Amino acid sequence: MAKYDYKDDSVVVIIGSGAGGGTLANELCQKGIHVVVLEAGGRESPESFIQDEWKSFGQLAWLDKRTTSGSWRVARDFPNLPAWICKTVGGTTTHWAGASLRFQEHEFKARTTYGDLPGSNLLDWPISLAEMEPYYARAEAKMGVTRTNGIPGLPGNNNFKIMYAGATRLGYKEVSTGHMAINSVARDGRAPCIQQGFCFQGCKAAAKWSTLYTEIPRAEATGRLDLRVRCQAARIEHDRRGKASAVVYFDQDGKERRQAARAVCVAGNSIETPRLLLLSESAKFKHGLANSSGQVGRNYMRHTTGSVYAVFDKPVHMYRGTTMAGIVQDEAKHDPARGFSGGYELETISLGLPFYAAFLDPGAWGANFTSFMDDYARTAGLWIVGEDLPQETNRITLNAEVKDQFGLPVANVHYDDHPNDQAMRDHAFKRSSALYEAAGARRTFHTPPYPSTHNLGTCRMSHKADDGVCDRHGRAHDVPNLFISDGSQFTSSAAENPTLTIVSLAIRQAETITDLMSRKEL
Repeated sequence: MAKYDYKDDSVVVIIGSGAGGGTLANELCQKGIHVVVLEAGGRESPESFIQDEWKSFGQLAWLDKRTTSGSWRVARDFPNLPAWICKTVGGTTTHWAGASLRFQEHEFKARTTYGDLPGSNLLDWPISLAEMEPYYARAEAKMGVTRTNGIPGLPGNNNFKIMYAGATRLGYKEVSTGHMAINSVARDGRAPCIQQGFCFQGCKAAAKWSTLYTEIPRAEATGRLDLRVRCQAARIEHDRRGKASAVVYFDQDGKERRQAARAVCVAGNSIETPRLLLLSESAKFKHGLANSSGQVGRNYMRHTTGSVYAVFDKPVHMYRGTTMAGIVQDEAKHDPARGFSGGYELETISLGLPFYAAFLDPGAWGANFTSFMDDYARTAGLWIVGEDLPQETNRITLNAEVKDQFGLPVANVHYDDHPNDQAMRDHAFKRSSALYEAAGARRTFHTPPYPSTHNLGTCRMSHKADDGVCDRHGRAHDVPNLFISDGSQFTSSAAENPTLTIVSLAIRQAETITDLMSRKEL
C-alpha cells in the first residue's frame, strides 16, 4: 500500500470507502492516479464479521450521534439513529442485501413524467438511461450481478416460495429471486452463497460483493492507494481561487491532520457528505462549500418503505437463506391511476428474532405483540421499496447544540412524508397483504419504516447551477475540483435499490476525472 506525504498535492483524496468511494478509488488507481482514501471506521474482514445481530450492529453501524426532526415516525422511535448505515472500510456495502437493479427510463425524467406535484421539488436528471446503460453493464460485470452476463439466479428459500405463490396468484408476472450482487456460483475468486442468512451482518463467505474485499484490495495491489482508517474528515479547505486544496481530518489518535489534494471526492453517504460541505464554510463560501444554490443538504430522500409480515400454519423459517433474494417488480411502473406517481418494489426480507422484536412495532408490548414473537418460525416477510419525492424541506442541517467527539456540530435529519409517499405506502400495504392472503396466510401485519438504509439526494445533480450542487458527472458547480461520489448526487430516488447506480456513476466519474487530468483541466 502506498503512503503519501501530507503535503503531496498531486493526490486525489476520497472521503469514504463504500459503494461510491471504494469503487472510485479502484477505478482511479487502475488508471495510474494516486489516491488517498479517508475512512472514518476501522477495517473488518469476513473472518471478523459477527453472526449475531446486536454485536454485529455495534461492530459495523455508524453510531456517532445524530438528531432528527419532522413528522416521520423514525424521529420518535429512533431519534439518534435516523439511518442504519455503516462506519467501516467498505461502508454500507458490508451491510447491504445485494439487490442490484437498473433505474427505468422514466425515472431519469421525474419532473417531465410526474409533472408539477405540489410540495415536491422534482427535477429531471441531467443524464439519461441510454447514457447510463454501458456503465450499468460494467458495474453488473464487476459486481457479478445474477441474471446478467450468464450468471444464474440464486435459489429461492421458503420466504421466496411463499412470495412467488401469492404473487402469481394475484397475476403478477415479474417475480424472481432478483438481480443480486451475490455469487450464485464461484466467481471472481470468491465462493458462492452458502445461504447462511446473515447478509446484513457482513458476508463471511465473501459471496456478496463489497468494496471491502473487492475494490479496496485491488486498488492497494496497484501500489497507488493510501487507505487511512479511523480518520474522520472535518472540513475541506480551498485556495483563493475557490478550488479545493486540502482535507482536514482527525486521525485514529484524534490528532488533526491536513492532506493536500489535487481533487477531492466526497462519498460519505447522504448525511455525512452534506454535513462535511456545511462544516467547510468560509469567507468565500459563507453557507457551506459548493452551496451557492442553497441546495446542499436539501432534497433528502430515503425511499418509501415499510414491511409486511404474515403468519402461516406451517413453519417458514424466513431467516434461512439469502435475506433479500426475492422480488416482485410489477408495481415499479408509473401508473397514476393507482393514486400516486412513481412505483415500488416488493422484496423479501427477514430479521433475526432480536431485531424483529426491536423493529416490529417500537414501543409495543402486551399479548398481541408477544403473539408475533411466538409465531416467528411460521412467519414470512417482505419489504416495500418505493420512490419518494424530493422536498426542499427534507434536509440535512448542522445542529450547533449537539457536538460529536471532535467538537463538531452533528447532522440533524429532518423528514416529512409527502402525500404521494403515504398513498404509495398504503397501496403497497394492501397489495402485500393480499399477496400473503393468496398464499394462505392466517394473518398479516404492517410495520413502520425502519431507520433509513437508502439515503439519497442532499447534493443533487442538475443542469443548472441554481437547481443543485453538482453537474452530470458529479462535479460541483461551484468548485471545479470537488466531486460528489455517492448517493447524495441522486436527482430523484427511483423505485430501485440505489447501489448499482452508485457504482455505475463512480465508474463513469473516474473516466471524467482521468480525462480532466489528461487535459490538465484538473
